[in-house]
Amino acid sequence: MLEIKELKVDVEGKAILKGLNLKICQGEIHALMGPNGAGKSTLAKVLAGDPSYEVVGGEILFETQNILEMSPEERAHLGLFMGFQYPIEIPGISNVQFLHAAYNAKLKAHGKAVVTEEEFQKILDEKMALVDVKSEFKQRNLNEGFSGGEKKRNEILQMAVLAPKLAILDETDSGLDIDAMRTVAQGVNTLMGTENGLLLITHYQRLLDYIRPDFVHVVIDGAIVQSGGPELAMELEQKGYDWCKNF
Repeated sequence: MLEIKELKVDVEGKAILKGLNLKICQGEIHALMGPNGAGKSTLAKVLAGDPSYEVVGGEILFETQNILEMSPEERAHLGLFMGFQYPIEIPGISNVQFLHAAYNAKLKAHGKAVVTEEEFQKILDEKMALVDVKSEFKQRNLNEGFSGGEKKRNEILQMAVLAPKLAILDETDSGLDIDAMRTVAQGVNTLMGTENGLLLITHYQRLLDYIRPDFVHVVIDGAIVQSGGPELAMELEQKGYDWCKNF
């Protein structure tokens, strides 16, 4: 599904990613862990198509297509979804307006007929019930006045509506209490299946108690230095990231 080969990325002339390799197949959940400044969020933003980052080497293949020359919109229509560490607020645009527009944009990109607002309301109601999001979210402005937990739940709702092939969640546990984390994780687990994939970027093992990964990777100084199963996250919790610097 996703294959990253020797990816090298600079920001303002400084090397951040230094030959990162990663492969994600359908149905797999991968967790990317590492200390601050290791390059985890840089990878997420490069995957999403953020123009602030300069790719100076390597390639990113998504379903065999090199996406580096694609716009963020083209990547989204191809099936990539990015969940941000700090979701932005958009005053004046309600959730239902935003999601309806995004849903129809995806349909248009795939040559399908768009749906009316009435038709979309039924679709949205089904998705909100699926991921246990309150109906009041519909008319609230996009993330405006939302708590950290509400913003993350809203992103899971966006995932449910857009049904991406691969979701990238950048520190989705940031700022969440245990109850909110459990709710968000339940929504993510509900949406995961054999046809899609998930890349979780996190500092801490605690999120992985609720969303169990198939693979855990450790990023240090712009490259993956260690990979393993869920037990690797537990080992990191006990030994810290300095332990991995020896690999």
